Formats: sequence, C-alpha cells, structure tokens
Amino acid sequence: MKLQTVKDVDLQGKRVLIRVDFNVPLKDGEVTDDTRIESALPTVRYILDQKGTSLVVMSHFGRPKGKKDPAFSMAPVAKRFEELLGRKVKVASDVIGDAVKKEVADLKAGEVLLLENVRFYKEEEANDAGFSKELASYGDIYVNDAFGTAHRAHASTEGVAHFLPAVAGFLIEKEVKFFAPLLENPDKPFVAIIGGSKVSSKISVLESLARTCDAIVIAGGMAYTFLKVQGHAIGKSLLEAEYLDVAKSFLAKAQEKGVRVILPVDHVCAAEFNEQAQVVSVDSVDIPEGLIGMDVGPKTLALVDKELKGAKSIVWNGPMGVFEFDAFAAGTKAVAKMVAECTGTTVVGGGDSVAAVNKFGFADRIDHVSTGGGASLEFLEGRELPGIKALEK
Repeated sequence: MKLQTVKDVDLQGKRVLIRVDFNVPLKDGEVTDDTRIESALPTVRYILDQKGTSLVVMSHFGRPKGKKDPAFSMAPVAKRFEELLGRKVKVASDVIGDAVKKEVADLKAGEVLLLENVRFYKEEEANDAGFSKELASYGDIYVNDAFGTAHRAHASTEGVAHFLPAVAGFLIEKEVKFFAPLLENPDKPFVAIIGGSKVSSKISVLESLARTCDAIVIAGGMAYTFLKVQGHAIGKSLLEAEYLDVAKSFLAKAQEKGVRVILPVDHVCAAEFNEQAQVVSVDSVDIPEGLIGMDVGPKTLALVDKELKGAKSIVWNGPMGVFEFDAFAAGTKAVAKMVAECTGTTVVGGGDSVAAVNKFGFADRIDHVSTGGGASLEFLEGRELPGIKALEK
C-alpha cells in the first residue's frame, strides 16, 4: 500500500485542511491523556513550517449525536493543543456557515483555526456530500492524519477527499507502514498475541492473521471458549457457547495450515469477578468448578516467552487477563515486557493492550504503538479502511 504524504506535495502558500483525531479523555475540563494530540504534532508542525501556509483543523470529540452540545465543545481540547504546539490556536464559532467561512478566509500565514466538533452535525456521520463539499471549501489541499477514525466513512474522513487533492499525514503513514506488512509479507517467524474478552470480537482478526502467522497466542476471556472446545473444564470462566463451533473450526484450520496455537495451560483464578477477590493459582489446564479464569499462569507465560524469543515480527492486540485489577495483571505485564525485549519488529494495537504497555512503562520500547483501537482491529482483519482508501487515488 503506497500513499502520498504531505512531503509529496507543494504546500507553500496553501491553506491546508487537516483531519486529526483529538477525541481525548477530559476530566473537569482538562485533557487527562494528550497522546492523540501529541501524535498529530509532527504533521501539524511540518505543514506550518512550509512558507505561507495556514491550517484549518477538524476533529470529532465524544458522541454529541448530531446536535450542538456545549459538553462536547472542542474548546478544552484546543487549549491543550495550543500548549503543546506552542502557538496560538483559534477556535471557530461553528463547523459550517458564513461566520466560519469568514474566520477561515481571514486566516493569515502561520495561523491555526480549529473547527468546532464535526459531529455537531448529523451530516458528518452520514458522509453527506454537501457537508463534505462545504468542509472542502476551507482548504486548497486535504491531509488526513486521523488513523483512529480511518475505519469510518464520514464526511471529514472520507467525503472531503473527493473534493480536494488528498494526502496522508505522518501518523497515518506510520500506521500503514507497520500494519500493512503483517498482512502482506511479514518478517518470519511472525507471532500474534490476541487477547481480550470475546471470541466474537476477535475471530475475524484470528482468521486474517492465520494466513501469515507462524504462531498465535490466544489469551484473555476468549481463551476459555477455545479450551471448552478442546474438552477442558473452565469452571465459571467466560464462555460464548454460540461460538464453540466457530472456535472449533478455527483450531482445525490453523492446524491444517501449520499455525501453532498457544492456549493457556495454567491459570490465575478467583471465585468472584472483582478487584478484591482472593487469588487462586491453578497449576492445570482444567479450571475447577466455582472458579473464574482471570489471568494466565507461569507455565503459559513460559510457552509465550519461547515463541517470542526468536520472533522477527510480533503483533499484540488484547490483554492476557483482567489487567485492570492489580492482582490479575501479572500475565499482561510479563507479556508486555517480553514484547518490549524482542529484537524483531513489534506492533501493539487495540485500546487495552496500548493501555497495558503505557501502564507498565514499556511503550517507548515498542516499535509501534497504534493510536487507533477500532481502526487497528479492522486493519488486522484485512478490511479496507475508507479514510485510507480515499487517499489512494
């Protein structure tokens, strides 16, 4: 997949319209995690460094459901954006309309205008052509650097690209650079670690990765459905009974392709699903009645370590257990450390596994930590991302 980026076009003297993903967490009007804003800064700074450029920035924030709601205003986000950028950021009075057109037209070289929340208009998520065209009128060239929303065919992510010359920012370029080879031609051995609670949300990823993987580690709540299929006792652990046949079929296909599937062989359990529950170690693949699997045990971690030690490519999506509870976080922390220490190419995608490498302090030792939860998942499923597809023309 080859995308044109901001470096492939002449931006001098242009007004640039950029879509970023500033959908960040807020508490008491303050941004509590500015990772997504930080991720957009290299592209924003590059654009503003070009002679005579001005910048119109678009993003969504939260779910205002197509209505103007002050609780979802971009104003607090703009404040943090301005602090990190180190230059004045103007906040537009709206997203569309005559007042905004004037605010855009009045922009001077080097100035930045952040539009209000694009999801204040239902036309955004509907990918309305008229709305897209009006947004496109704000720029001479369109840059998409919002990987977190690239899987959505919305007006500001996909529609605008039909009305302006469209290129990728550095963040989207980086995401594609790391994810695309995993599905096309990864360095081998290639190991995938897929965790999380449900088979239903990850089966497409498993099937897609089985085409290029040498080994797949399956952990988290979803592992117990696979263990049940193999005839093991799982106690009160999470089970998606309606996915038993799907799990059985996947294991058969993986075996046919020579893909090694590593499932938990020991567990860290509890009688109840809560943070204060007493830890019960189970030194067996079978979980006794009355216990819930909450994390993987040391034998399982040894198997994972053996697979990862010689890996040339690793992708990790989803935790090993209930890492939000400190008593059941050891498995996820251990795997985060293993991935960080791997000398091959390491990619972490998906909200929970990203949260885990951040929580345990390993993020800076991973080659690529994705900014897009849903987008990275769909990329790994081999699905076409509309926001990126629109840039390929």
